[in-house]
Amino acid sequence: MRTSDRVLSNVLRGRSPSPRTARLRTAPPPMQVVILAAGMGTRLGRDHPKPLTPLSDGRTILDRQLDGLRSVLGDEVPITAVVGFRCEMIMQAAPDLAFAYNPDFATTNTSKSLLRGLQNSRDGGVLWLNGDVVFDPAVIDLVLPYLQADQSFVCVDTNTVADEEVKYTLDDDGYVRELSKTVVGGLGEAVGINYVSAADKPALIEHLIACGVQDYFERGMETAIAMRGVRFRPVDISQFAAVEVDFETDLQRANALLPGALLSEAAEVG
Repeated sequence: MRTSDRVLSNVLRGRSPSPRTARLRTAPPPMQVVILAAGMGTRLGRDHPKPLTPLSDGRTILDRQLDGLRSVLGDEVPITAVVGFRCEMIMQAAPDLAFAYNPDFATTNTSKSLLRGLQNSRDGGVLWLNGDVVFDPAVIDLVLPYLQADQSFVCVDTNTVADEEVKYTLDDDGYVRELSKTVVGGLGEAVGINYVSAADKPALIEHLIACGVQDYFERGMETAIAMRGVRFRPVDISQFAAVEVDFETDLQRANALLPGALLSEAAEVG
């Protein structure tokens, strides 16, 4: 298993983590992915990291994410998982990934995990996703032109706008203006799959650093939009399945959307 994160390397060697931030890697790949997998997942109530939650097709959430990403972006796409809670379990489950470590996973939110991921990324834009999102690989196919154009974006679902979810509004030019759980009059939900371009990444890092420890990464995006003029295009993926698994009901819904689920149900009824 590989890591470019000095803090994680120290943890694995049993040494105290250094307070210094790891430097950016310099070799620019054509594409790179960061998966945020550091959280404790307390709302789902499992004793393992949420990305390792089994799905009805026999894969874990992480397995399904990796299969979907590689099916579109290629087997060699660089993928870094930001780990924290029971990090060894994830590292053993997916030893071919690179890893970054959030040593404060128990007291910080996704803004600081994304910060770790971006600080340990190579030159170029970064596609990042929450480690608990179950999605149809067609979502990655849909956003591929934006990845190739190096256009920052947020994947959104306009079918529902639940109170608990991250919602968004747009500016007059059709780019994201607000992005949070407290947005009033939201046009849809952000599904937890996003991309920051090479040009926009330094500004996002700057604003993630300024975030409070309990801020979600969307706060850093909002302030980068308002203060640095960063523009995230909303990409509507409503025609495809994408479920963030926070609660048991989300897990049931994700399983129901997996290919073959309806056929299995019909067989049981018959």
